[in-house]
Amino acid sequence: MRYAVPGPVRSDDCPPVATDTAPQPGTARRISATPRAIIRPAIWPDPLTASVEPTDPYVRRYWSAAIGPSAVADLLRLVTAATRGNPLPYPLYLHVLAAEHLVLHYGSRVLVRERVPLLTPRQLRLLPSWLRAEHARTAPNRDRQLLGPNGRPASPPGK
Repeated sequence: MRYAVPGPVRSDDCPPVATDTAPQPGTARRISATPRAIIRPAIWPDPLTASVEPTDPYVRRYWSAAIGPSAVADLLRLVTAATRGNPLPYPLYLHVLAAEHLVLHYGSRVLVRERVPLLTPRQLRLLPSWLRAEHARTAPNRDRQLLGPNGRPASPPGK
């Protein structure tokens, strides 16, 4: 199949070609984004009634569903940095962790819980129904393990 060209092709019939796409010399050294502040989190000495270790599967399973996996990743980085005494860049989801009372953030200080609390009823309502049902099946056993023989919270191991 042949296509007929209606007439001679002129230079203004073609789309323009960009000739200045390469950056000017020296612009690559400029930083366009503001670097995040460096913080040094500390452990929040707050004994919780019912809590789990940050490495417990409960945290990744239920807390990730409630507040998001990126916020949970920030929480785990904060706990690790606080226990080791290391600084780290300002977490992007610190406001979410503070709203859920997993960290205390005031001024330039950031305090993070050593242990992660179980989900509250309000947080459980954020979960999909199938995950709430799974939590209802597995959490009562966890609550009994965390409570002492008199029904009061047991002290965490090693305390």
